[in-house]
Amino acid sequence: MGALMTPGRVAVAVIALLTLVFIFENTRNTKIRLLIPEVTMPLWMALLGTGLIGALCGAFFVGRRR
Repeated sequence: MGALMTPGRVAVAVIALLTLVFIFENTRNTKIRLLIPEVTMPLWMALLGTGLIGALCGAFFVGRRR
């Protein structure tokens, strides 16, 4: 049970919480351009999507290493 709250896991949880606070504090609309089309969306949605894509890429590469 002691391995549940390791310093590394606590640090990751704090960073994840701060990231979510940062994302949801940025609620204004912004223009996003991906190659050709330009869309207007809330900035929090773009930040959250980028974070999720980064997390999935990280999980993929960590999983392949094991």
